[in-house]
Amino acid sequence: MFVQSLLLAGFIICPLILRLFFPYLWTDFHYHTVLLRILLKFASRRRRRPLFLALDRFLEQVETRPNKPFIIFENKSYTFKDVDRESNRIANALRTASVLRPGDTAVLFMLNEPAFIFSWLALAKLGCACALLNSSIRARSLITSLIRCCSGVKLLIASAALQGAVEEVSEDLQKEGVKIFIMAEDLKSSCMKSLSRAMQESSDTAVPQMLRANVSFTSPAVYIYTSGTTGLPKAAVINETRLLAALAVLASNGVTDRDVIYVTLPLYHTAGFLIGFLGSVETGSTIVLRRKFSASQFWDECRSHKVTVIQYIGEVLRYLCNTPQRENDKVHSVRLAIGNGLRADVWREFLNRFGKIEVREFYASTEGNVGFVNYAGKIGAIGRVSFLHKKLFPYALIKYDTERDEPVRDSTGLCIEVPKGQTGLLVSKITEIAPFVGYAQNKQQTEKKRLRSVFKSGDVYFNSGDLMKIDNENFIYFQDRVGDTFRWKGENVATTEVSDIISMLDFVEEANVYGVQVPGHEGRIGMAAVKIRGGMEFDRCKMFNHVCSFLPAYAHPRFIRIQNSMEVTGTFKQLKLKLVQDGFDPTVTSESLYFLCERERMFVSLTSSIYEQILSGSIKL
Repeated sequence: MFVQSLLLAGFIICPLILRLFFPYLWTDFHYHTVLLRILLKFASRRRRRPLFLALDRFLEQVETRPNKPFIIFENKSYTFKDVDRESNRIANALRTASVLRPGDTAVLFMLNEPAFIFSWLALAKLGCACALLNSSIRARSLITSLIRCCSGVKLLIASAALQGAVEEVSEDLQKEGVKIFIMAEDLKSSCMKSLSRAMQESSDTAVPQMLRANVSFTSPAVYIYTSGTTGLPKAAVINETRLLAALAVLASNGVTDRDVIYVTLPLYHTAGFLIGFLGSVETGSTIVLRRKFSASQFWDECRSHKVTVIQYIGEVLRYLCNTPQRENDKVHSVRLAIGNGLRADVWREFLNRFGKIEVREFYASTEGNVGFVNYAGKIGAIGRVSFLHKKLFPYALIKYDTERDEPVRDSTGLCIEVPKGQTGLLVSKITEIAPFVGYAQNKQQTEKKRLRSVFKSGDVYFNSGDLMKIDNENFIYFQDRVGDTFRWKGENVATTEVSDIISMLDFVEEANVYGVQVPGHEGRIGMAAVKIRGGMEFDRCKMFNHVCSFLPAYAHPRFIRIQNSMEVTGTFKQLKLKLVQDGFDPTVTSESLYFLCERERMFVSLTSSIYEQILSGSIKL
């Protein structure tokens, strides 16, 4: 009897002790079980012959669930079979036009719409790589992204709403031998062809598999543009292996074929394309696709379509929290929110406001070879680290000198790993299962992301450009971004590109671009210190029209500071630290400050009144 009582007490006490001293034990066990299962499935697919690619997973879903809704867009539904047929029509239309051969590269310059997905699937069926172009870019940036980042582009497919932007650069595209197809029947230029009409005249029969016979796991599948942490926009090469791995992201977070996923993030971004679209290809989920995020209509659409999973970047959830409160804020079917860049205060407010939703914050970069997932739900953390994770994907946080903008090395020339609780630069070893492919046609920037001789002579690590910290419970936190790039509205803004655009103006002698913090806002907003040429004046209207014409909205410098001279280092690098610290407070400097006013369509003097209105939120940024 005594022994039985002792065993009973043990059964009761042991779980309590485990929960007290190892609060995340079962959570860790469950996550790592899922992780191992996914790795085994990935390895199994890699061994299949003929090659099994992300496209093949879509074709499997067409066979097993042909009549299930895959995409819902503006109240129109497309089943898996519908999507397959539409993509076949595009592929066959392009074959008839003889504009592409297997192995060629095409560009999608499209808004969020079903045709984006149809077009990518069509190009994949033709054995072609595809560059996903940011639909916000215009003029010089558009050409730069096409020509500088991807060689041998043969074809551009654009949305009807973007043909005006394409028309502006159509002559340049023709000189480069790029054929232009528009997803519209009415065209603005004779050098464009209607893909809509070509589809109507095309067959929906399956595309021969032999067209992609030469595609391998190392073949470029998608180019996704990123400013990363250095220089102008670069095309990160996403190969077929990376696409195959990306299939697992939603599945590893508990998403199934019973889920309905609300995709409002751009499909040309990593999150929208790899996670929202390809993740749903793996799970067989239904995608509710929206052309553009709308905070005011977000929850109504979630209720209307019985959405269970939402994607976010930090700003999305902040916008939702800033909408007027409603009595039905907690009345919805959403059970999971997955994304990144979420501030701790917004995280808490979101849960308090909209109810018990599991938030899966993660960390990853488009070109990077390491990622983390906060599967335990600790507010503020971007992930949880473990021995197994580090064994599979060796990473470290190393000491970094932010003033010199380089890692700190010891007397032997090797890097120094920081202890728990201290901030360090995240680096990840480049291995066969954690490769870094780099950027298309940009060996210099690719090499910049490779950090050599980190812990032993000759080893090579990927430099994330991000400063992190790990606490005593093994949760990892994002601290800051090194280099010249800053993040605004969920987009990386390369200061070099903005500076080059501003410097095109005849009255600008030099421009120093940087990001400044605005209370209550995620990331940093653009500001430029400008030196005016001798004998000339700052043209406020011309500056407004210029930056709005050549830069996407998120990259507009919202504040201008006029300087008589630029401070530089001994090696002539522009100094930014003091400028960043000064911010846009007109009381801090006697130099002239200006604010980009969309209502007046010009830069206006930044007065104390405007400054206070920005801080209070009366003026929206």
